[in-house]
Amino acid sequence: MTDDSVLLIDASRLFREGLRRIFADSSFTVIHEASSVEDALPFIETLQPSLVLVDLPDGGEALSGRMSRMREAAPGARIVVLTETIRVDRLADALAVGVDGYLLKTISADALQQSLLLVRLGEKVFPTDLAGLLTSGRVTSRSDTGKTDHAHGLSDRETQILACLLNGAQNKQIAHELKISDGTVKVHLKTILKKIRVQNRTQAALWALAHGMTRAGPPRHDGPAPPAVERKSEQMQLAV
Repeated sequence: MTDDSVLLIDASRLFREGLRRIFADSSFTVIHEASSVEDALPFIETLQPSLVLVDLPDGGEALSGRMSRMREAAPGARIVVLTETIRVDRLADALAVGVDGYLLKTISADALQQSLLLVRLGEKVFPTDLAGLLTSGRVTSRSDTGKTDHAHGLSDRETQILACLLNGAQNKQIAHELKISDGTVKVHLKTILKKIRVQNRTQAALWALAHGMTRAGPPRHDGPAPPAVERKSEQMQLAV
């Protein structure tokens, strides 16, 4: 299938029709549409689309299972979740299972097409709301206890470092805060990413939010902005 082929999955027939009309004047071609992942799977396997646009309202095991089945059906397809609202737990689940993008349905048609072009080139795209999620105190997590147990094997030091990531702190800032070396921070970060099965520090911060962690203190402004975040039009691209 061509690099511009798109398969749509959404429960709303009206929304799918709207996307078809948007893509009619673009380089993307809708090759099939379905109301659910289950209905779409045979066509994903047969048609091998380059992009799958899907709304997955459920998180956790339901999301993981459906993603795995789509990956098995079309290993080369890039999968973008297009949904109505951001919930930290669902976003964290989506990142954990390796989606290529997570965008809001409020995005403009031009920004959506630009985002999909980035995804096709191998980038990861997320909404600009994610910036506020990571840099403000207005976050929604699975728990408001502010505590994270050691179910994932995280040490007290690793938990402290995760809390620092919620402030957008750089390695040098974390080292200064915890009175350890930059090299030690890097070693801990590598271990943390492996333990919680995420790919980068931004995903680690989202995981921490989704599991009820709170900030170590007020957001830090004494250093440069996190280099992993780059704004592009109405979407955010995260380097991995």
